[in-house]
Amino acid sequence: MIKMRYCKKCVYPFVAANLDIPDDGVCSSCETFDSYESITKKEWIDRRKKLEELIRSSLSKNNSNYDCIIPVSGGKDSYYQAHIVTKELGLKPLLVTYHGNNYLPEGDYNRDNMRQVFNADHIVWGPSAEVLKKLNRIGFKRMGDMNWQNHCGIMSAPIQVAVNFNIPLVIWGEIFWDISGMFDAHDFVEFSARVRHEHALRGYEWYDLINDPKDDLSEKDMLWSKYPSDEDILRVGVRGLYIGNFFKWDPNAHFKLVKDQYGWRESKKPFERTYRRFSNLDDRYENGSHDFMKFIKFGYGRCSDHASKDIRTGYMSREEGIEKVREYDAVIPSDLYYWLDYVEMSEDEFWNTADTFRDPRVWWIENNEWWKDNLWGEPCSYGPVHLDEKQTESFKNKQKTT
Repeated sequence: MIKMRYCKKCVYPFVAANLDIPDDGVCSSCETFDSYESITKKEWIDRRKKLEELIRSSLSKNNSNYDCIIPVSGGKDSYYQAHIVTKELGLKPLLVTYHGNNYLPEGDYNRDNMRQVFNADHIVWGPSAEVLKKLNRIGFKRMGDMNWQNHCGIMSAPIQVAVNFNIPLVIWGEIFWDISGMFDAHDFVEFSARVRHEHALRGYEWYDLINDPKDDLSEKDMLWSKYPSDEDILRVGVRGLYIGNFFKWDPNAHFKLVKDQYGWRESKKPFERTYRRFSNLDDRYENGSHDFMKFIKFGYGRCSDHASKDIRTGYMSREEGIEKVREYDAVIPSDLYYWLDYVEMSEDEFWNTADTFRDPRVWWIENNEWWKDNLWGEPCSYGPVHLDEKQTESFKNKQKTT
């Protein structure tokens, strides 16, 4: 049996991406949240002034028709970014969307409605449906991630547009490192090619995914995924700033604001793997099959992400969060079967591949079943092992050296 370590304030396990849980039992993500909470009202005012100074500096070098680019999916955070940029800062942005082909109906509406409510020009850019299908299969088999292409597109398309349109300033939204607590609130982290490559893209680039023996892709198929050269970035002076460094970030408050002011729509149907209805409407698999793979790998899912944030911000207690995790994290989503049909893969092939990505720090094999320790203190099994004898032996050997 493997004893899992969980944060004593939220519900994150120690295997969460780049997370650290020191001896005091409070994870680095909670520590980062506390550092943001310690920022005073006056400091937030000063931060806004700092952003306005950075914008003025960017505009002095900007010869385009737009003041900045906002990467948007059409989600609640996209609306909040656009609200701040247009209504609070008075800028004329160019909205840029990477389209990954699997929007929910509400997501389609929200994305297309942004042009209307923010009076902004909008570029929607995406690969062909056939290329996306191939990348779903390749990403799943190579890294256990059927959404790699979406993370790549989201962080490549806006930068390509910035270079091609000579727009130096790109304004992003949430500082996603709060999930891991990699940086302090006073670091003022900016978007970088390194973060894109090492974290969002898992260390892969377009050239790693072409010439697959079963799903062949060419360089031309992957032009949308290429990151501009350093020379082009420096020529235009591209710089990526995060709104979350300058305005207090609260997803629940953003949801209420954009729903009330702009008619933003949440999902009509509840999600199967989390209790929130206002996250990831731009990709039906993000809360479903993609997130289920996170559970298969690391033993936790998006419900743990959402509950941890809501515990920190006071929207629920840790006890309530634990019950949410118990209810949602292990659910096999029905959209898994939609995805299997979409990529033309059998259920056996899915499980045989998925099991090879199990983390030996989390899972162990007992009576040919997968077992793990749980947040609520009782280990249990989570279904049969789909590895062959050689793969099973390899997993057990990894476990001995972990």
